[in-house]
Amino acid sequence: MPEIDRGRMAGPDRARQRGTSRRRWNLGYFIREGFTSIFRHGLMSFAAVCTTVACLLIMGTFALVAVDLDANLAELERDNEFLAYVDDGLTDPEARALESAIAAVANVREVQFVDRAEVLADFRAQREGENELYDLLPQDTFQHRYRVHVDDISLLERTVEQVRDLPGVESTSADLNIAEGMIAVRNVAAGLALVLIAMLAVVSLFIISNTLRLATFYRREEIAIMRMCGATSGFICWPFVMEGALLGGFSAVSAFFLQWWIYSLMAGAMGSAGQLGFLVAVPFSQLWGMVLLVFCGAGLAIGVLGSLLAIRKFLRV
Repeated sequence: MPEIDRGRMAGPDRARQRGTSRRRWNLGYFIREGFTSIFRHGLMSFAAVCTTVACLLIMGTFALVAVDLDANLAELERDNEFLAYVDDGLTDPEARALESAIAAVANVREVQFVDRAEVLADFRAQREGENELYDLLPQDTFQHRYRVHVDDISLLERTVEQVRDLPGVESTSADLNIAEGMIAVRNVAAGLALVLIAMLAVVSLFIISNTLRLATFYRREEIAIMRMCGATSGFICWPFVMEGALLGGFSAVSAFFLQWWIYSLMAGAMGSAGQLGFLVAVPFSQLWGMVLLVFCGAGLAIGVLGSLLAIRKFLRV
């Protein structure tokens, strides 16, 4: 009885082992066939890789330009400020005491007090040598004021109104047109980048699908023979899917290093250009992880979907 029980128990174990070995063999077969197909149709594989790399580079370049533009606009936003003028009736300690009230206003990031003596000194320095009468101006010609920086420039107008309503603040000065222009440029740049990336993604999928479809066309007789011999759709599709995934992965890695090189050239050109010297490129060391992840995801998706779209027609035998 114990021997019979062991024999009965060994049957399911052997079946599970055979199933596991078969799955491993199938996966190895699919990967091997995908690799073999890439080298067997070297010219078409090369065309597919070049097409995918070009599309990824175009999408990546537009996306990185949008990232740099948004970073530079954010820096300009942080530098943007408005002035809050203190009532002349307040004493110096009372004027300085307003700092905590202004800093407590929502959306205010930084507050800097500028006394009238500093304002007068800056005024004289900017007009040095123009007129000697500027040196005779009394110190109380100008008002105490605060330079106020905000977190969100889109809320600048509301923040200015809230600061203006504080007791002790006589008036404010803010260039709202510049703020609105910055917001408009940022929104247009972000929208344009999204539209271009979406369009290029569709175009790249269409091109890679047709490229792989052309490669599959030359193998239509092989697919038909496999189909008539009883091969399932999955068994026929998986080598093509593996081929597309391998092509997409190789394209993604190649595009990543090319994008790194192109971005370095762009960053160097921006830094050396005189008129564009105010633009600063975000270091690629801060972006490489996201770029590699997006490229790999897009490359694999394009390769796999392109293979499925290409093979779908030839499965109808």
